[in-house]
Amino acid sequence: MSLELDLQVACETATPNQQSLECWAAAALAGRRTQSELSVRIVDQAESAALNLQYRGKQGPTNVLSFPAELPQELQLPLLGDLVICAPVVEREAAEQHKALEAHWAHMIIHGTLHLLGFDHIDDDDALEMETLETEILVGLGYNNPYQSSGTGSSAETPPAQ
Repeated sequence: MSLELDLQVACETATPNQQSLECWAAAALAGRRTQSELSVRIVDQAESAALNLQYRGKQGPTNVLSFPAELPQELQLPLLGDLVICAPVVEREAAEQHKALEAHWAHMIIHGTLHLLGFDHIDDDDALEMETLETEILVGLGYNNPYQSSGTGSSAETPPAQ
């Protein structure tokens, strides 16, 4: 598995290092892609809220936004797309959900990477498939089931209450 991850940090909050981000993204890509390029941009609440409104029509910041690369298939480039992660939202959610911050970061990278691969959670069957896959990947990395403690299903793209 070859992964090239371009990291952009556009906020002042402490963030995971590039090696951790690459490890989590590679775990989501394992067995699904042999070569991938993706960008991860870590942002503050203002930038997340602006992007969430512009691209999803939803108010407020959200934890992760996924922007799959839309390239003509004949190009066959390894470009997967972009993830935008709001560090303050990830921190707040981890605290609210009583999860280790590192585990929640891992979940957001894995969740977003699966979105870039075409997985979604729009309907119940798709949500169950995606949550099961996320859980398998996270448990395989030594983290807890991210859905066990919250009991609320997928929340990875739900904007926080304002």
